[in-house]
Amino acid sequence: MLRNTETISECLSFFIFIAFSFGLCFFMLFLSALLGGKSLSRYKNTPFESGIVSVGNTYLHFSVKFYLIAMFFVVFDVEALYLYAWSISVCESGWTGFIEATMFIISLLLSLFYLIRIKALNWSS
Repeated sequence: MLRNTETISECLSFFIFIAFSFGLCFFMLFLSALLGGKSLSRYKNTPFESGIVSVGNTYLHFSVKFYLIAMFFVVFDVEALYLYAWSISVCESGWTGFIEATMFIISLLLSLFYLIRIKALNWSS
């Protein structure tokens, strides 16, 4: 019986935390909508950079390669963070962790070689 009350107490405290978090978010959104400034002017939705009004068309067309390289960078950068976390706990993870990190590095290298093979990192084409 004591175990059931502990489980119910833990679940109830979790749901109270979730409800309080959502309530706080909605309160902040409501408060900002209520107290926030509402200016209606001709230039309100005009894009500007550092207080300087843009001249000409603000829509620029970039090559898809810029976004592709940016996504590759983010993917490989996040995976480098995983390796950093592994290097912090290398003593605790032992040989099992070392083998898993080696497999992870091999999969990273294989994916990098695949990207080079399909010329995804080639700027000229």
